[in-house]
Amino acid sequence: MMNFDVLKQQLEGDFFTDETTRRLYATDASAYREIPQAVAIPRSDDDIEKIIRFANEHGTSVIPRTAGTSLAGQVVGGGIVVDISKHFNKIIEINAEEGWAKVQPGIVRDDLNKHLKEHGYFFAPETSTANRAMIGGMIGNNSCGSNSVVYGSTREHLIEVDAILSDGSRTSFGELDQNAFTAKANGMHTSGDLETNLYLSIREMLSDAKNIEAIEADFPKSSVPRRNTGYAIDMLANMVPFKTDGKNFNFCELIAGSEGTLAFVTAAKIKLTPIAPPHKRLVCIHCNSIDESLHANLVALKYKPTACELMDHFILEATERNLTYRDYRFFVEGEPKAILVAELTLETEEQADITASALVEDLKNNQLGYAYPIVTGDDIKKVWGLRKAGLGLLSNVVGDAKPAPVIEDTAVDVNDLPAYIAEFNEILKKHNLTCVHYAHAGSGELHLRPILDLKTEEGVRQFRVIAEEIAQLVKKYKGSLSGEHGDGRLRGEFIPQMLGEHNYQLIKQVKETWDPNNIMNPGKIVNTPPMDTSLRYEKNQQTREFDTMLDFSETLGYLRAAEQCNGSGDCRKTELSGGTMCPSYMATRNEKETTRGRANVLREMLTRSDQANPFAHEEIKEVMDLCLSCKGCKSECPSNVDMGKLKQEWQYQYYKEKGVPFRNRLIGNFSKSMKLASLAPWGYKLTFSNKLTSTLAKSVIGFAQKRSMPELSKVTWEKWFKKQFQPTVIKPKKTVYIFIDELINYSEAEIGITTVKLLDKLGYKVVYLQHEESGRSFLSKGLLDQAKKLAQKNIALYRDHITAETPLIGVEPSAILTFRDEYPDLLRGEEKEAANSIAQHTYMIEEFLAKELDAGNIDLELFEEQKSLIKLHGHCQQKALSSLTPVKKILTKMGSNEVHMIPSGCCGMAGSFGYEKEHFDLSMKIGELVLFPTVRKQPEDVIIAAAGTSCRHQIKDGTARKAKHPVEIIWEAMK
Repeated sequence: MMNFDVLKQQLEGDFFTDETTRRLYATDASAYREIPQAVAIPRSDDDIEKIIRFANEHGTSVIPRTAGTSLAGQVVGGGIVVDISKHFNKIIEINAEEGWAKVQPGIVRDDLNKHLKEHGYFFAPETSTANRAMIGGMIGNNSCGSNSVVYGSTREHLIEVDAILSDGSRTSFGELDQNAFTAKANGMHTSGDLETNLYLSIREMLSDAKNIEAIEADFPKSSVPRRNTGYAIDMLANMVPFKTDGKNFNFCELIAGSEGTLAFVTAAKIKLTPIAPPHKRLVCIHCNSIDESLHANLVALKYKPTACELMDHFILEATERNLTYRDYRFFVEGEPKAILVAELTLETEEQADITASALVEDLKNNQLGYAYPIVTGDDIKKVWGLRKAGLGLLSNVVGDAKPAPVIEDTAVDVNDLPAYIAEFNEILKKHNLTCVHYAHAGSGELHLRPILDLKTEEGVRQFRVIAEEIAQLVKKYKGSLSGEHGDGRLRGEFIPQMLGEHNYQLIKQVKETWDPNNIMNPGKIVNTPPMDTSLRYEKNQQTREFDTMLDFSETLGYLRAAEQCNGSGDCRKTELSGGTMCPSYMATRNEKETTRGRANVLREMLTRSDQANPFAHEEIKEVMDLCLSCKGCKSECPSNVDMGKLKQEWQYQYYKEKGVPFRNRLIGNFSKSMKLASLAPWGYKLTFSNKLTSTLAKSVIGFAQKRSMPELSKVTWEKWFKKQFQPTVIKPKKTVYIFIDELINYSEAEIGITTVKLLDKLGYKVVYLQHEESGRSFLSKGLLDQAKKLAQKNIALYRDHITAETPLIGVEPSAILTFRDEYPDLLRGEEKEAANSIAQHTYMIEEFLAKELDAGNIDLELFEEQKSLIKLHGHCQQKALSSLTPVKKILTKMGSNEVHMIPSGCCGMAGSFGYEKEHFDLSMKIGELVLFPTVRKQPEDVIIAAAGTSCRHQIKDGTARKAKHPVEIIWEAMK
């Protein structure tokens, strides 16, 4: 291992050579894997310059990286990975008058657009990864996206860049007229000999008529807008001084798509686009075949759509297996083999309607499609959300054979697309392979993924053979092997074939001129290793099986559950994008706190360990430490990577070898502790109200001194129900079984009591069976054997009672949802069947009331018109396993309130996480992302609502505001 100590001491930022971090950065969203020597997180341009100079002096390499969502292995390499996503994320300047912005390369595209919106602009190229893709990565790959039929690629929006060259010198590239170009070539206004040589070399190359002739003959057709094969010397050849009527010379067009192999971009001046008219229609063209959809595409293009995107039946089927995206299928009619979505954007509503109707009529006249639902308003986001989730959803395929990123980026002239795809599918048919088709039909580029098992020798053979044969087909149509995802190490091997040997030597010359020592992301685009080497899985790799407490049969085992992660990085979105996943990443911006990072380390250690119990690796413990088990990933990860479940099982397996820590046992036995405390509430109060005893007690437990402790109710909910509850209902509408959870029971009994009173007053018979605690605290600490015993007892108790007519109702989301989430996973056989049956009829109180409201069983005349403004924060597991829609519905209708959803993710408390001394600061930092500032801004008369016990406690500690359970608000609204 190279000695990096001197470099590490020189940097302002962080520098890592440990095993965990290097494995975290060994993969991206591609099929490749290579362990880097080190990972740098620079804070300044000076840091980047020092790293580049070190690489020159010591013979290593520099791999620039932003979000790491590359699909061709662009950010996988054996040198120093330089991750700029954490600190290079600032907007330097916005010039609304001239329509440009200068930004650092680590800013997320969607986050940037939220800032630009107030100026009436947006950055137009829109990748499907736009809520985590960063401008630097978009420049590196020359990203396009769904709207490229109108806005083109990143290249067209890149005005200038600040960059550090491979010798460590700093310069800027921008537009140059002929005189300015000549001055640069003469060594005037350059940063040194290297920059001067860039202009001299390109002038010599493109002034040679033979080179121009070769470029025109063998580069992809100019009618293919998505041309990303090799370096864009064809674009430079059409500029001054090489073409007298061309536009001014600009090296930015070469840098876009160069994948960090030529220079390190530190800032970019980008062109902004005025926000389009809001009058949009999506015409969702349902087709009986892929071929039919591609001919429909040619009809749709006549109407100048702003996007024309395809989803095939594989994508649509995958959406049915995902909790979030299942609801986005509202527009799907029947069982289409493909849906082509044409987005029409017009100046007025009337024009939008007329154009949409005309398109549908044209399609019918051409006998293309069988259904044409037109989507408007907020539903448009859901349709595009479904389409953007395509890449991640594809990993939902159970087993080792997955849609493989091998030839998914080919682009041809859109008029050639039907014939090209027909031949493409014939090639696959010859190999007995099926393929996923989706994405940018309007631009002549479909993302095509054959389903391959890259763990097998045969799968890897097919990986290569398919790449070779499709490359020949693309060449036949004079298309581009890469349309937007780049060459990387996947397609670089085929560039001599695609561009011709003469042109390949030209682009090699470009690389050698810009990077004489081959330190800038080597092995990408040119001089790449064979495309079937350094793959994520080894040939004939056996998938290790584990005897687990939780049931992982749906994913064919624990390891395959982790392998569902394909690296698409949806877990890297920031708090500005909304959603819950992944709260610790949102606060720290560290890769190891992403769901992807945790899945990568699990895969690494469980696959490549020779330990008898590979769960005992400290590397896994390191990445799991800040997982809040919020369950956001269960619904928001399109690949359905349920890290909360994986963490629970990991803890259980880890403790089998390492033993259970004292604090974890104490937290797991929370219910017993609170039961004892409730026998002598004065003692509990005395302990935690006195600073000396409180400090001592928290120190012994391992809790943060700044964290307040939950209060004890004067009487428990259970005791009140047994001794004080007097039912008033005579002819009940329905019998419901109430689950008295351990959190509300001891600490907030008044909420549980109010729930029972409310149900009674609404006409429901409330029954309580003496049950066990939910087991949530045991589950949170991986004490799965204890949790399983509780699950068995509770399922045995309820199995003959809970039906559609006699449901089980709970108040605390994390407790009642164990019946829907963990209990079926803890049990097997008949017990599992019973658990699944009960799960179907188990509801949070808000869900039940909303359901009864919809059924007309609740008389709204019972409620006063409160007309209060309510700010609602949702519990993580409530959002992941259910929805906030029922909560909003009942608060709105039962009291005529105005309800605004707080766009917060996790509150940061997450059960015991926010109490633990080492996690307290992060817990509060998560709260400060969105929740705390929003609550603090509210006037006193605004009601803060939160269903979760942890959430209400966190709001109290973070803002000194009391949040109410929705049930309390509804009760107060009753006449």
